[in-house]
Amino acid sequence: FGSSGSSTVSPVLHLVFFLPASVLATMYTRFVEPGRLALITYGPCSGKVCTVVDIVDQKRVVVDGPESVTGVPRHMMPVKRLSLTDFKLNITRGAREKTLKTALKKEDTMAKWAATSWAKKVKAKEVRSNMTDFDRFKVMVARKRRSTELKKSTKKTKK
Repeated sequence: FGSSGSSTVSPVLHLVFFLPASVLATMYTRFVEPGRLALITYGPCSGKVCTVVDIVDQKRVVVDGPESVTGVPRHMMPVKRLSLTDFKLNITRGAREKTLKTALKKEDTMAKWAATSWAKKVKAKEVRSNMTDFDRFKVMVARKRRSTELKKSTKKTKK
């Protein structure tokens, strides 16, 4: 502080808190590890589910769909473009596509994923983005119809 010429950063920012391992274990449950199911948030495969197969370095991982199941080919991807899910397959690091397919089928992971509210929201967003103009018009008419029905029913209950 003062005239030393160094950057003036408040002393509060320099405080580092060291938490015990037991607290950290309860804080984080979704780790980047082989077998972790993840949702791709950016790029050509955006909105698709993949599995982390191998860890390249601190910022990159190798992911695989497999392509026949999810449409994601095996490729390297930055971790910041992935959203990790709670699902984890029991596979080894660098597992083959065949091993990955059998693990997905054995644990029925894709069906479990599809049943989550997160997957349903992703699917609904995809359906909405692929709607035609006429589909949007039909949704608008249906919403108007539902609104008038609700108004009629609430009017009856008030009397």
